Amino acid sequence: MKNMLSELRVAVVATLFLAVVLCGVYPLVVWALSQGLFPHEANGSLIQRGGTVVGSELIAQNFGSPKYFHPRPSAAGEAGYDAGNSSGTNLGPLSKKLTDAVKERVEAYRAENGLAPDARVPADAVTSSSSGLDPHISLRNAFLQAPRVAQARGLDSEALEKIIRAITEGRDVGVFGEPRVNVLKLNLALDKKM
Repeated sequence: MKNMLSELRVAVVATLFLAVVLCGVYPLVVWALSQGLFPHEANGSLIQRGGTVVGSELIAQNFGSPKYFHPRPSAAGEAGYDAGNSSGTNLGPLSKKLTDAVKERVEAYRAENGLAPDARVPADAVTSSSSGLDPHISLRNAFLQAPRVAQARGLDSEALEKIIRAITEGRDVGVFGEPRVNVLKLNLALDKKM
């Protein structure tokens, strides 16, 4: 019986110690380091205009007007772009539902951007990301949308392309991924220019 009580005491003390360290000390240390070293990122990478939060660099928003660049399609929630319902479609490459949805999106993208019926459309323009909230589009996607946006805003195409290139983010660590454009930042830059 003494041995069992001794073992029980060790287990309780170890549990309490680990609870304090892992549920209290460790989170506080991580929080303090993140606030000290990366405060913008630790607080959601929020973008403010005029003292008001307009969005996050990390989460896409829906822009429906022709004068704005449009993000990737979203599978997050009924209306899309709902961070509380973040998820992909979970449809495989052989899914008829996915194939039909992509065909519809390709036709809509071509029509909206005044492209030829046989024009190649970037995959990121017609497929949702795994989270359904990807804030970036490819450079090709941005340049295909540029004439529509330029016309809707009465901008010169060359001036718009300069803005796109200025907002373009390069490969991560110079190697990983492809150059991309954050749609929210691009649309905010356009609004600021106008």
